Amino acid sequence: MAVYTFAAIYIGSYEVSLKIFELSLKKKMREIDYVRSRIELGRDAYSKGSIGYELVEALCDTLAEFTGIMKAYRVDSYEACASAALRDAGNELFILDQIRIRTGLNVNVLSNSEHRFISYRALAARDGFEELIQKRTAVIDIGGGGLQLTLFDNGSAVTTEYMAIGTMRLRNQLADKSANLEQYELQMEEMVNKELDVFCAMFLEGKKIPRLIFVGDYIMEVARKVEKKHDNKMVGAEKFIGYLDKIRKKSIEMISSELSIPNESDPLVVPYMIIFECMAKKMGAEEIWAPGVGISDGIACGFALKNHIFKLDHDFDADILSAARCMAARYMSYSPHIDALCAMSTLIFDTMKKVHGLSSRERLLLQVAAILHDCGKYISIANAPLCAYHIIMSSEIIGLLHHEREIVANTVLYNTHPVPAYQELSGELDQESYLIVAKLAAILRVSNAMDRSHKQKFKKVKAVIRGRELVITIETEDDITLEKTLFDVKTAYFESVFSIKPVIKRKRIV
Repeated sequence: MAVYTFAAIYIGSYEVSLKIFELSLKKKMREIDYVRSRIELGRDAYSKGSIGYELVEALCDTLAEFTGIMKAYRVDSYEACASAALRDAGNELFILDQIRIRTGLNVNVLSNSEHRFISYRALAARDGFEELIQKRTAVIDIGGGGLQLTLFDNGSAVTTEYMAIGTMRLRNQLADKSANLEQYELQMEEMVNKELDVFCAMFLEGKKIPRLIFVGDYIMEVARKVEKKHDNKMVGAEKFIGYLDKIRKKSIEMISSELSIPNESDPLVVPYMIIFECMAKKMGAEEIWAPGVGISDGIACGFALKNHIFKLDHDFDADILSAARCMAARYMSYSPHIDALCAMSTLIFDTMKKVHGLSSRERLLLQVAAILHDCGKYISIANAPLCAYHIIMSSEIIGLLHHEREIVANTVLYNTHPVPAYQELSGELDQESYLIVAKLAAILRVSNAMDRSHKQKFKKVKAVIRGRELVITIETEDDITLEKTLFDVKTAYFESVFSIKPVIKRKRIV
């Protein structure tokens, strides 16, 4: 049985870490070393907009040490990722260049979508996760720059939202402006609760979330203190909140000592405790789970999945489609039409596999585009495609990367609008993404035209390629004059993209 030694490097807002894993089919992921170094990149990034040379020096020196540790372990492969602190810095490119020159490491700066999905993937690898999310559950991933709150119900994702209330960001905004520690904590509570009030009003509608899964620093230490013998099982929320109420009355040094935190003057301890407590109270939680996973675990899990070292049972594609449907419902899209459009577009996609050359991932993006294509009508019927574009680009769907969201948004936009030449969109889409958008938009246009009345007139639909024609055979007793007229109008772009002409053949129901 093959065992891979893998290193995950993570450059966060307030520390840089290296985790060494052994990956195998039997044991999946076994952590064999964990090295952390405190470097507060977010201190400069969130207050000055760029990272100073002293911190860059410290970062490069630390990463050089990490490369030495990796050589000692003879790692088979590594991945180095960076968080929002580097992404938000004005001198990001220069820092990445210095890292490459001085350490030989290539660092991938994660978008928020990528970052949160990586952490979520690590959660899905844990035993018991599938069972937990069968009931209403929130995953709260807390970092230095912000937190991600993802709701699950009946085993599927409902929605995910990013809030810019990370521990370091809160500290930078409030610490120097508060007269004393009591005022500092009060202001922080108000900021966190304000964001949560908006979320609860939009998505919970007065309902409680019985289970919370926390991802972030210090949560394992808190959970162990609450239950004494914590072994990644559930912690009672009432005990959890009671303990936080008690511990927050102590000084930072006393809290750090009680939780056995190495840095006894860590200023981020207080923001973490406040966010934990506000979340548990506001959500009406009954149980808390602290699995002790982080972004490094997710990086290693992603490498293992990509290289077929092991598999996970969780269906991430189902999460994406579930979240998209919940989003469409929020914007009052007509569900029967969406179902018909999804069925029609995937039928055409599957029939044309040898023609379009796209993968199952693009098939999923087409389904998401079909589900969300009408959401812009909630804002403006006249400008629905453009409004839908902005809604999609402003919304996160867990599991979709940022560039995939761009593909979906542009597919929806050009379902109706003329597709510009590549030169006009080259600043927004690379050549590969442009071709994907063109192909998906062409399929979506033809599929949408077949249910333009939103009455689902076609009872049975079959599709086959004959020569240079895509023959779509339908059964119906209804008048389909409107559908045939619009279908003929929509086929021109389809022909220009695929060099195949779609035609409808009607078969009356006997």
